[in-house]
Amino acid sequence: MAFARLLPKLFRGGQAFVGVEASLSSLDADMATTRPAGLPHSVAELVAHVNWWNRWMLDIIEMGEAQPYPKHAAETWPVVASEDWPRVKNEFYELLARIDPHAARPDLANPVNHEETIGELLADMALHTAHHFGQVVTVRQALGAWPPAGGGDTW
Repeated sequence: MAFARLLPKLFRGGQAFVGVEASLSSLDADMATTRPAGLPHSVAELVAHVNWWNRWMLDIIEMGEAQPYPKHAAETWPVVASEDWPRVKNEFYELLARIDPHAARPDLANPVNHEETIGELLADMALHTAHHFGQVVTVRQALGAWPPAGGGDTW
Protein backbone atom coordinates (compact mmCIF):
# COMPACT_ATOMS: atom_id res chain seq x y z
CA MET A 1 0.00 0.00 0.00
CA ALA A 2 2.82 2.43 0.83
CA PHE A 3 4.51 1.62 -2.48
CA ALA A 4 1.26 2.35 -4.32
CA ARG A 5 1.09 5.81 -2.67
CA LEU A 6 4.79 6.54 -3.20
CA LEU A 7 5.12 5.45 -6.83
CA PRO A 8 3.11 8.27 -8.46
CA LYS A 9 5.17 10.79 -6.45
CA LEU A 10 8.36 9.23 -7.76
CA PHE A 11 7.15 9.66 -11.35
CA ARG A 12 5.87 13.16 -10.90
CA GLY A 13 8.24 14.64 -8.33
CA GLY A 14 7.18 17.66 -6.36
CA GLN A 15 8.45 16.36 -3.05
CA ALA A 16 12.02 15.09 -3.23
CA PHE A 17 12.65 16.89 -6.53
CA VAL A 18 11.00 19.46 -8.77
CA GLY A 19 7.84 18.08 -10.32
CA VAL A 20 7.76 17.08 -13.96
CA GLU A 21 4.99 19.56 -14.74
CA ALA A 22 7.08 22.44 -13.34
CA SER A 23 10.17 21.15 -15.14
CA LEU A 24 8.38 21.33 -18.50
CA SER A 25 6.29 24.44 -17.91
CA SER A 26 6.82 27.71 -19.79
CA LEU A 27 8.97 25.95 -22.37
CA ASP A 28 8.28 26.71 -26.01
CA ALA A 29 9.25 24.40 -28.86
CA ASP A 30 12.34 26.36 -29.87
CA MET A 31 13.73 26.37 -26.33
CA ALA A 32 12.78 22.70 -25.79
CA THR A 33 14.72 21.61 -28.88
CA THR A 34 17.82 23.75 -28.25
CA ARG A 35 20.97 21.90 -27.17
CA PRO A 36 23.07 24.10 -24.92
CA ALA A 37 26.79 24.33 -25.71
CA GLY A 38 28.66 21.53 -23.99
CA LEU A 39 25.58 19.42 -23.24
CA PRO A 40 24.62 16.36 -25.29
CA HIS A 41 20.82 16.68 -25.32
CA SER A 42 17.97 19.13 -25.52
CA VAL A 43 14.98 18.99 -23.16
CA ALA A 44 12.90 17.54 -26.00
CA GLU A 45 15.46 14.78 -26.66
CA LEU A 46 15.57 13.90 -22.96
CA VAL A 47 11.77 13.68 -22.76
CA ALA A 48 11.60 11.62 -25.99
CA HIS A 49 14.18 9.23 -24.52
CA VAL A 50 12.15 8.88 -21.30
CA ASN A 51 9.06 8.27 -23.45
CA TRP A 52 10.83 5.55 -25.41
CA TRP A 53 11.74 3.60 -22.26
CA ASN A 54 8.47 4.23 -20.43
CA ARG A 55 6.53 2.98 -23.47
CA TRP A 56 8.81 -0.08 -23.76
CA MET A 57 8.39 -0.99 -20.08
CA LEU A 58 4.64 -0.32 -20.08
CA ASP A 59 4.25 -2.56 -23.12
CA ILE A 60 6.01 -5.35 -21.21
CA ILE A 61 3.81 -4.88 -18.14
CA GLU A 62 0.58 -4.58 -20.12
CA MET A 63 1.32 -7.47 -22.51
CA GLY A 64 2.71 -9.61 -19.70
CA GLU A 65 5.74 -10.77 -21.66
CA ALA A 66 9.40 -9.93 -22.03
CA GLN A 67 10.56 -7.81 -24.94
CA PRO A 68 13.97 -7.76 -26.59
CA TYR A 69 16.34 -5.02 -25.51
CA PRO A 70 17.32 -2.53 -28.19
CA LYS A 71 20.54 -3.45 -29.98
CA HIS A 72 22.02 0.03 -29.58
CA ALA A 73 21.40 2.84 -27.10
CA ALA A 74 21.00 5.25 -30.03
CA GLU A 75 17.68 3.54 -30.84
CA THR A 76 16.28 4.97 -27.61
CA TRP A 77 17.22 8.59 -28.44
CA PRO A 78 14.73 9.79 -31.08
CA VAL A 79 15.51 12.92 -33.07
CA VAL A 80 13.10 15.69 -32.07
CA ALA A 81 12.41 18.66 -34.31
CA SER A 82 10.76 21.83 -33.04
CA GLU A 83 7.40 20.86 -34.55
CA ASP A 84 7.56 17.51 -32.67
CA TRP A 85 7.74 19.09 -29.20
CA PRO A 86 3.97 19.31 -28.53
CA ARG A 87 3.55 15.62 -29.48
CA VAL A 88 6.55 14.51 -27.38
CA LYS A 89 5.34 16.49 -24.36
CA ASN A 90 1.76 15.18 -24.69
CA GLU A 91 3.05 11.62 -25.08
CA PHE A 92 4.99 11.99 -21.83
CA TYR A 93 1.78 12.86 -19.96
CA GLU A 94 -0.19 10.10 -21.72
CA LEU A 95 2.42 7.55 -20.64
CA LEU A 96 2.28 8.84 -17.07
CA ALA A 97 -1.48 8.28 -17.09
CA ARG A 98 -0.92 4.68 -18.26
CA ILE A 99 1.44 4.08 -15.33
CA ASP A 100 -0.98 5.14 -12.58
CA PRO A 101 -3.24 2.05 -12.58
CA HIS A 102 -0.24 -0.25 -12.24
CA ALA A 103 0.98 1.22 -8.94
CA ALA A 104 -1.62 -0.60 -6.83
CA ARG A 105 -1.55 -3.94 -8.68
CA PRO A 106 -1.61 -6.97 -6.38
CA ASP A 107 0.91 -8.80 -8.60
CA LEU A 108 3.88 -6.41 -8.35
CA ALA A 109 6.16 -9.26 -7.27
CA ASN A 110 5.43 -11.30 -10.42
CA PRO A 111 8.29 -11.61 -12.92
CA VAL A 112 7.42 -10.22 -16.33
CA ASN A 113 10.66 -9.27 -18.11
CA HIS A 114 13.27 -11.97 -17.85
CA GLU A 115 13.88 -11.88 -14.06
CA GLU A 116 12.45 -8.40 -13.43
CA THR A 117 9.15 -8.10 -11.61
CA ILE A 118 6.36 -5.68 -12.42
CA GLY A 119 7.26 -3.67 -9.31
CA GLU A 120 10.92 -3.52 -10.33
CA LEU A 121 10.01 -2.27 -13.80
CA LEU A 122 7.80 0.43 -12.29
CA ALA A 123 10.61 1.45 -9.93
CA ASP A 124 13.07 1.46 -12.86
CA MET A 125 10.72 3.74 -14.81
CA ALA A 126 10.41 6.12 -11.86
CA LEU A 127 14.16 6.31 -11.26
CA HIS A 128 14.96 6.68 -14.96
CA THR A 129 12.39 9.47 -15.29
CA ALA A 130 13.73 11.28 -12.20
CA HIS A 131 17.32 10.93 -13.44
CA HIS A 132 16.57 12.49 -16.81
CA PHE A 133 14.33 15.18 -15.37
CA GLY A 134 17.28 16.28 -13.27
CA GLN A 135 19.04 16.70 -16.60
CA VAL A 136 16.04 18.67 -17.92
CA VAL A 137 16.57 21.17 -15.11
CA THR A 138 20.29 21.39 -15.92
CA VAL A 139 19.57 22.00 -19.61
CA ARG A 140 17.06 24.70 -18.71
CA GLN A 141 19.57 26.32 -16.38
CA ALA A 142 22.19 26.31 -19.15
CA LEU A 143 19.64 27.96 -21.47
CA GLY A 144 18.77 30.62 -18.90
CA ALA A 145 15.23 29.22 -18.76
CA TRP A 146 15.19 28.29 -15.09
CA PRO A 147 13.25 28.64 -12.91
CA PRO A 148 10.07 28.34 -14.98
CA ALA A 149 7.28 30.85 -14.52
CA GLY A 150 5.56 28.45 -12.10
CA GLY A 151 8.68 28.32 -9.92
CA GLY A 152 11.17 25.66 -9.04
CA ASP A 153 13.44 24.73 -6.17
CA THR A 154 15.71 27.76 -6.08
CA TRP A 155 16.23 28.68 -2.41
